Amino acid sequence: MSKIAVVYWSGTGNTEMMAEAVLEGAKEAGAEAASFTPDTFSADKIDEFDAVAFGCPSMGDEELEETEFEPLFSDCEPKLNGKKIALFGSYGWGDGEWMRSWEETCRKDKAVLVCDSVICNEEPKDEEKEACRKLGKALAQ
Repeated sequence: MSKIAVVYWSGTGNTEMMAEAVLEGAKEAGAEAASFTPDTFSADKIDEFDAVAFGCPSMGDEELEETEFEPLFSDCEPKLNGKKIALFGSYGWGDGEWMRSWEETCRKDKAVLVCDSVICNEEPKDEEKEACRKLGKALAQ
């Protein structure tokens, strides 16, 4: 049985809804899965999990949230080499540049992106929630 962490930050609740769907998908696939926010997760915990889903909305100039999530993610980066991960998040404007930049950072860290990232504009609709469940299932494989 895979052990999955879903680590996310949400300001409006949209990315939180996505995280819940990722968690559901991982559990449906038979994984032992738990969700965490930046105040309940640390880089020290990465090795306890077979895979990690990271979720963060686009903020400001298409960047990760910089006071809570980005410092946590930066701390996790040295442990991503060879780690199975997936990314998700919501945005209010732009074209998803923050996600492309984030994916590139993860590739440079030699993380293993197990599936396409999931992004949605504002509140996730049924289609996007289903994509998040599939992301969770992919991590559990």
